Amino acid sequence: MMQCGMFVPAESFWASVCEGLFTHYKREEDSTMKSGKLDEELARMSAIVDRLTPDCMVLFNESFAATNEREGSEIARQIVSALLKKRIRVFFVTHLYAFARGVYDAKMERALFLRAERQADGGRTFKLSEAEPLQTAYGQDLYREVFGEQD
Repeated sequence: MMQCGMFVPAESFWASVCEGLFTHYKREEDSTMKSGKLDEELARMSAIVDRLTPDCMVLFNESFAATNEREGSEIARQIVSALLKKRIRVFFVTHLYAFARGVYDAKMERALFLRAERQADGGRTFKLSEAEPLQTAYGQDLYREVFGEQD
């Protein structure tokens, strides 16, 4: 919001501006079947990279999840590593545990890991707190919520 010149609802706030803000969010499958989902994601990533300069920012949301965990994690790791070397700021929301754990274990100086708080009964508080990545996305909770208890 601050980047756009909007009011930031906070008691105090400090941030730096970026040269450009780009997003790479998950999209639905190509209904024309001209390419697969991963191919489409990589093509969009390539188009973004062509426009990036140092001090830009890229927001990722569930990117590269169109393939298996190992491949998606490796693609994410390589892309994020290359972006960071070029002074691109990265924010990445993911369920790719291998990727998140690898970045966490590397103990990168400016990396921050946030996790949605979860109550003992599975309830959500909708608050984020700093914490290491977990191997679960709590899919069983969502399954029970949608389909009820299963015997």
